[in-house]
Amino acid sequence: MKQFVPPLLNRRPAGGEPPAKKPKLETTESSAPASKPAARLGSIGRKPLLLSKNVANKTSPTLGTAPIRTLSGGSGGEDGYYNVLWRKKTTKKHKTFDGDGVLAVSGGYAMLQDSSGKDLGKTLMNKKLEIGDIISIGAKEVEIDSLLSKADYLAGRPFLRASKASEVEDSPIVHTAAPSKGFKTPLLSTTVLPKTNSKVPTPRHDPKAENALVMPRPSSRSVPVGKKIVDVVVDPFIARHLRPHQREGVEFLYQCIMGMKSFEGQGAILADEMGLGKTLQTIALLWTLMKQNPIYGDSPVVKKALIVCPVTLINNWRKEFKKWLGNERIGVLVVDSKTNLREFIAGKTYSVLVIGYEKLQKVYTELKKGSIDIVIADEGHRLKTEKNKAAQAIRALNTPRRVILSGTPLQNDLHEFFIMVDFVNPGLLESYATFRKEFENPILKSRQPGVSKKDVEKGKGRSDELARITAMFVLRRTAEILSSYLPPKKEYVIFCRPTSRQLEVYRNILDSSAFNRCLGSPDASLLLITVLKKLCNTPGLLKSEDGKEQSENFQALLSGVNPQLLASKSATSSGKLRVLDRLLATLKAHTDEKIVIVSNYTSTLDVLQSLLISRGLSWLRLDGSTPTDKRQGLVDKFNRVDSNEAFAFLLSAKSGGAGINLIGASRLVLFDLDWNPATDAQAMARIHRDGQKRPVMIYRMLTTGCFDEKIFQRQITKQGLADSVMDNKTGGSAFTLAELKDLFSLDERTDCQTHDLLGCSCEGKGYLVEPTPPSVDDSDDDEPLEFPGLIKASAVNDDIISGKAIKEASNGKGLGALMSYEHVSTKLLSAERRDNSWTKGFDGDEEEDKYGEVSLEDEMLVKVLCEAEKMREVSFVFQKNF
Repeated sequence: MKQFVPPLLNRRPAGGEPPAKKPKLETTESSAPASKPAARLGSIGRKPLLLSKNVANKTSPTLGTAPIRTLSGGSGGEDGYYNVLWRKKTTKKHKTFDGDGVLAVSGGYAMLQDSSGKDLGKTLMNKKLEIGDIISIGAKEVEIDSLLSKADYLAGRPFLRASKASEVEDSPIVHTAAPSKGFKTPLLSTTVLPKTNSKVPTPRHDPKAENALVMPRPSSRSVPVGKKIVDVVVDPFIARHLRPHQREGVEFLYQCIMGMKSFEGQGAILADEMGLGKTLQTIALLWTLMKQNPIYGDSPVVKKALIVCPVTLINNWRKEFKKWLGNERIGVLVVDSKTNLREFIAGKTYSVLVIGYEKLQKVYTELKKGSIDIVIADEGHRLKTEKNKAAQAIRALNTPRRVILSGTPLQNDLHEFFIMVDFVNPGLLESYATFRKEFENPILKSRQPGVSKKDVEKGKGRSDELARITAMFVLRRTAEILSSYLPPKKEYVIFCRPTSRQLEVYRNILDSSAFNRCLGSPDASLLLITVLKKLCNTPGLLKSEDGKEQSENFQALLSGVNPQLLASKSATSSGKLRVLDRLLATLKAHTDEKIVIVSNYTSTLDVLQSLLISRGLSWLRLDGSTPTDKRQGLVDKFNRVDSNEAFAFLLSAKSGGAGINLIGASRLVLFDLDWNPATDAQAMARIHRDGQKRPVMIYRMLTTGCFDEKIFQRQITKQGLADSVMDNKTGGSAFTLAELKDLFSLDERTDCQTHDLLGCSCEGKGYLVEPTPPSVDDSDDDEPLEFPGLIKASAVNDDIISGKAIKEASNGKGLGALMSYEHVSTKLLSAERRDNSWTKGFDGDEEEDKYGEVSLEDEMLVKVLCEAEKMREVSFVFQKNF
């Protein structure tokens, strides 16, 4: 007869003895177990925990001198949390436990969850619990294994492997140099140390050299028997170019990739802001791993590396490898239509493959035939969706070492957060079902109005725990550390008055019968957004193109508009075009500087291109239609030639707004804004980077009182309308009718609606005002909330639930970041005041109003604004130094 195998979690060897029966626990100290306890998960070799009466000063025979702790689970008693073992009730002679779990006793109830957070049962609990107690909860038998602190429970640590792994810290990582009898410079010009016959491991590069960058040593427990540890030293050839923050970044990435951090995984996210040298740090890391191993005598850690990036950056990676390592040290294969992947997979010439995200989706099955040791995902924020095909292709390569490079910080979307973490370190946060139940739901619930104190406490604990886990493998530094390396940067937000033509078209659209119909439809709301954004650029963009059919809603919105108002795309048709036209002319006449002009629409780039041609100004252009193999050449040419050969660079925010270096220009115009502030931040960082020699001027152009200004306000308040309106088709219905009407409204009377909402007392005189603490208004709580109706559950957030998604932006809340800008009203800018402001100091009459003079620091912009009869074209300017 076939031998019966009991359902143990840890299967015993065939032919082994069955586990002894678990002894009955006595209630007196003198009782002793008759046999060994049954084997169970998580308690192998654990002595039985005997019960003891809760007598003062009584000690537990199994816990030494520490008194047994008991917590009351009754009503009005303290909350208690326990690690437990559970099993289904059974009449079998040899009982074993089915798994670990967590028991939370609160408010007179005991709730049992398994290690993944799944609810297993709930029952009334009005008695004291002690370690070793066995209780029944539904159809489960539960044994109290150990106490769990409230802090650990609130943080959710029992449900995460990452938390359990970090509880046991590795032995301290030390920077020690291998013993050496002396270092002798080799005859050849190389940084590689000569081999010796000494039995002492010799590192590849001298760890005692000046400014040597020595990587941390692994713990002795991770070294195979008979092997020795050797210092890993970054090649001085590239290490000498690393700045302090970059040296720190290389070391951080090395520790994550080598598994030296206290979490289960070999992935990392380098989230430095744009311009901090993520590419150089990555190249230094790869070169180190391809030549060295901390285990002496073993082959290098990495033999083949895959870099995945936007197609625009492919040639930039090849250029950067050549810049820092030359042509001879490493073979880099850039994938194009003619590339033979077998040269990388099977050959030894190429160690690095650079490929675009789209191309990877087509060839990943072929790449699986080879062995790829590490994957670098540049601009990896595009992988933050679970259905992303590029992410699925990378996962299919089964490469455990993964690094994401992104200048865009992780958003507040917890689902998105989970996907990013699970990509670089799979399984670190368990399954999404567990993460959602134990972390996402408690955190979101804690932010809702009217939530209980317990829920707030639990949500904060879970949020803090996620931040702690993230800090182990995510490194982010801001651009402030570049202040000592780069020239200063100044940002100007220019509020341009709309032309009479723009205002008339705007009014006709808002007065049309189709306008209210569009507010009730998500798809039509998106169309309305596009129409108003293009109108802010120039009315000519709304003219129907020959041979192209327009939607019924589009035609209905423009049915009342005089076609002649849409006939022109000249500089006089738009407030922003008028100001840009004069700015370009001023720069060309008074400086030799070059400029980058960024837009989200290729149709707008066409208008800007026509403007440059009509003024006789030279230009280059990069957008989605530019061939991949010509993009880097355009960038290199613009950075190399003077302003006579290439004065302006027209750039699509989507195609070229990330990763490329346009340091040949010192001025950048953001002609229109994107819903996502990170997209604009990426675009504005193209010129303020390593290699820039001139002071940088950034101009963000808005149309006063129109849709442009509303986008800017939402960017500052971080209300997440990019996710609610643009990314989800249900976004248009995720806000109330009143909120959408406010979003699309037109304010013709204001000089600057944003400044009005700020309530700033500077009166447009350009001096900083300390922000006033917001007053507490309890009246909002009494107002009936207007809800949007039927929407997808995935589109619901705490702002929608509270009915304040747009209310805070419309009443000025959340705009405090703009108080760090100087607000200048152009009404106070005159030629006389401007001339005086450069020479007049504050050392004169003490009674003189020190804020009487108004000035802007950019002399070229002042020339534009103070041009005769043109001052009304700009109503306000916000300026800030970085």
